[in-house]
Amino acid sequence: MIQNFEDFCRELLSCGFSMGGGNARGIFALIDYDWTNQDNLDTPVKWHCGDPEVDPWEWRMRVLEEREDIAYSKVFFKSSGFITKDWYPDFYAVRRNGESFEERYARGGISHIAKRIYEIVSAGRVALHEIKAQGGFGKEEKTQFDKALVELQMGFFITMTGRKQKQNKYGIEYGWNSTVFTTVEDFWAERDTAIPILDAAESYERLRQQILKLNPAAEEKTIRKFIGG
Repeated sequence: MIQNFEDFCRELLSCGFSMGGGNARGIFALIDYDWTNQDNLDTPVKWHCGDPEVDPWEWRMRVLEEREDIAYSKVFFKSSGFITKDWYPDFYAVRRNGESFEERYARGGISHIAKRIYEIVSAGRVALHEIKAQGGFGKEEKTQFDKALVELQMGFFITMTGRKQKQNKYGIEYGWNSTVFTTVEDFWAERDTAIPILDAAESYERLRQQILKLNPAAEEKTIRKFIGG
């Protein structure tokens, strides 16, 4: 039974990956969105209660800020998910399939607006509001910008790495936290980890078998979309 953040991390390391928003989406969610509403569950864990020890919503940032073995980003079904260090190379192998960003862009596999975002993020970790400012993205580009940001995460080119508040001209922080992004390679390099190059087909099958271990009822078409993006 998961009672707190530490329990969650331990179980996640055992599972290898999980949907992040509480909806299993036909694959697997370590903590289903409504599981704590069931009367027979004796746990203090509760979504959106604001307590970082027992609120799964808070854990998405805690793993990025406090752990070196768990990644979190929009990587599954264009939605959020957790992946541990041991399983990350397999997803990376399938999604990247040996291609660099430049190679994927050259063959038309990445949009131009995603390229503009990537060029900013590849220069160093940067907050969402800073990306918009540095890239000169206007309100008229919001839909394309949001889509491109997810596109880059799904492609395993960039990933979330924490949060940051805006600052006024006096250096005083204000407003809501803004998500910070970095390249996938830099994210793991900061954690003294290099992503090994694996065979995409072999990685796909390893992931498939792990999914079926976590959820024997998972359908093949859903598995393909979950792994392949």
